[in-house]
Amino acid sequence: METLGTRIRHARGKLITQAGLAELAGVSTSFIKKVEGGTKMPSTPVLQKIAQALDVSIDDLVGNRPAFPTGDLDAGIVALRRALTPIDDLTSDAEAASLSLAEAQREVDKAWGAYWFGRFEKLTGDLPAGISTLRATARRTEKPRAHELYADMLYLAACTLVHLGQPDPAWIAIRTALEEARKGDDPLLEATVRGSIGWQLLVQGRYRESQDVVLKAAEDTEPRGDVSDQHLSVHGGLLLQGAVAAGRGQRVREALALAGEADRWAERLGRETKYYETNFGPSQIVMQTVDIHVSSEQYVEAMTAAKRMPKGGLDMTTISQGRHLIDKAAAAANLGQHETALHMLLTAERIGGEEWVKYQTLLRNVLGVLLHHDRHNKLRAFAQRVGVLGSSAL
Repeated sequence: METLGTRIRHARGKLITQAGLAELAGVSTSFIKKVEGGTKMPSTPVLQKIAQALDVSIDDLVGNRPAFPTGDLDAGIVALRRALTPIDDLTSDAEAASLSLAEAQREVDKAWGAYWFGRFEKLTGDLPAGISTLRATARRTEKPRAHELYADMLYLAACTLVHLGQPDPAWIAIRTALEEARKGDDPLLEATVRGSIGWQLLVQGRYRESQDVVLKAAEDTEPRGDVSDQHLSVHGGLLLQGAVAAGRGQRVREALALAGEADRWAERLGRETKYYETNFGPSQIVMQTVDIHVSSEQYVEAMTAAKRMPKGGLDMTTISQGRHLIDKAAAAANLGQHETALHMLLTAERIGGEEWVKYQTLLRNVLGVLLHHDRHNKLRAFAQRVGVLGSSAL
């Protein structure tokens, strides 16, 4: 089977030795040997350093994202790229039909609904036409709200494309979303889009830049006096994003300090919120604190922090619950608790759904390590479902 370890070995080829890769990535040669042998799982920041040393992306190392042809030339990844790079203003081609603001709002709400249920394949079919229609609506009405709705659809497209391992069109989508948000009248939407830019930088391994972007947005939205819950949620969420970026950059003390600052706003809210399609509240503080510890390979601290989750995480969205379980599984696997880690991964699959789980890089990495301890082939069907093993390996 082609695992993370074999992909790293193939990527370095004969030009870079294990010792050379270890030096470039700032780890030991024995660590690289264990990763290539499949018995050690690197944290996300370390995996990013390995990818940078090999001049490839993390997606290249964890495996290609599966394609899902729709049978429709106006749908799918290629059509989505085309919708994000229009040329109708340079030709005589007719622009898509526009919608009323109420109709546009329904289109955006429907698309976000599919996203939160992890229905990425459906979104690749629906988003190309949705983007074109919302763009036409914004151009023809020139109302601030129309530009905000178009920005929202682009923001959604960017999030989807990141999950599908398509960073270049995702970047086009989110930068265009920011341009459109600035044509509207909602500074909190603009701040949220800036936060999504920070998330993309985080995924790219640009941790310091990610932190700078989101903390500047947090500074620009700092609540003063009596403000809405939306304002508190957006500001607190940006601080928490800054904490995660600091954690990925191995600046643990700074990360935990930022998480503590975000926690003060979560306490002021006193509940879980999801404004501007972004989750924030007490549960998110615990979830991201666990992420900070996992990223820093502080696995005991991660499991300890997870015990503080309010109501066991039941107040979080299903996607957040699934992602939190994967973080805990990573910690458990690295502590040698293989059965516990497997149970958490299977629960994450059940909660998030088989389609969503296929796009969770950390889950695939944890499962790859667990396979090496699978003496009775109990994991192989699960590994096939999420793409760690092909059907020919069964």
